[in-house]
Order: sequence, then structure tokens, then C-alpha cells
Amino acid sequence: MAVRACGLIIYRRLQPAPSSKVTDSIEYLLLQTSYGTHHWTPPKGHVDPGEDDLQTAFRETQEEAGLQASQLTLIEGYKKELHYPVRGKPKTVVYWLAEMKDCNTEIKLSEEHQAFQWLKLEDACRFAEYDDMQATLKEVHQFLCSRE
Repeated sequence: MAVRACGLIIYRRLQPAPSSKVTDSIEYLLLQTSYGTHHWTPPKGHVDPGEDDLQTAFRETQEEAGLQASQLTLIEGYKKELHYPVRGKPKTVVYWLAEMKDCNTEIKLSEEHQAFQWLKLEDACRFAEYDDMQATLKEVHQFLCSRE
């Protein structure tokens, strides 16, 4: 059976400079794992028994980044499933999109992560080494741009 994990792609909007496009002010939250290859990823984790996928995404975000559901706005109309093998077993990760209500809210990492960064799209794609995560971030950005 496939391992199932769920998470949130979290973004914030900074005050754009008068000359810049609104989408240039978007930054994405990535966390650096404190285990393995120390890869960068949005907050996510395994579904616990009795939990639905969205509950898992919010619980993992609270555990890994210290963010409460009340500090985020879930963005309607975006949900992405990624499928890839981990140690020879299939894994499914479901992501939703959420915006920080206050872009200055403090991030509080758990011991699962050693660092976090708020990154513009180009940098976020560089930090997220995996092709499917890079493609997802670009897709999210396109989705947000199309809503402006």
C-alpha cells in the first residue's frame, strides 16, 4: 500500500514596491529537514489513523512550522497530488495552498527541521531539488497569478 502524506504549500505577500508586479511580492515557505539529505520541502507528514487528509495537512503544519490553522487562509480551487517512490515503495503526497494572514508571524520549527526560508519562486525552485516539487511551485505561482 502507498504511504500517504499531506501538507500545505504556504505563501505570504509582502508589500510590493510601486514599480513591481503584485506576483513579485509572493514568497513561499520551505523547511529544511534535519535528517537524511537535509532537503527542503513545504510542511507535510503522514496521515494518522482517523484523520482526513486536510486535518493531517494542518496538524503537520502546526507541528513542523508552529502555524495554527487560524493563522492561515486556505485557498479554494488548488489541490495537488504527487506520486513518487521512496525506498522502493510508492508514496502519495497531497498539497493544498494556504496564505499567511500576517506575513510577520513567527515560524517555530520542530526538531524534524533545522532551518526555514521564505523564498521567491525562482529561489524556492532552486532549494526544492525535486522536479515534481519545482513544477508544483511553478503551477501554484501560475494559479496565484491567474487570480490577480
